[in-house]
Amino acid sequence: MITQKQKTVTIYALPLVLLCIPLLGNLFSKEINWSVSDFLIAGALLFTTAFLINLVRNRIKKQSQKVLICILILLALALIWIELAVGIFGSPFAGS
Repeated sequence: MITQKQKTVTIYALPLVLLCIPLLGNLFSKEINWSVSDFLIAGALLFTTAFLINLVRNRIKKQSQKVLICILILLALALIWIELAVGIFGSPFAGS
């Protein structure tokens, strides 16, 4: 059985693993060109998401509410990420 501490460590380790993918791409490919600010923004988004999901996991008692709130958090992450990458809403900080 996985303990509470192991679940928390896993939640916070996942952003690091996800950030290793573009880092390796930056090192070995010319097609991926992330700057330091790209890594900082992605890290902030991913770790904020991990923090919020961990907060929901610890504070909300009903399983159905946990799932719904976590889905909403992940949807918000996806929309912000897509906006920063390609600018689906046309905001001033949209990507090209």
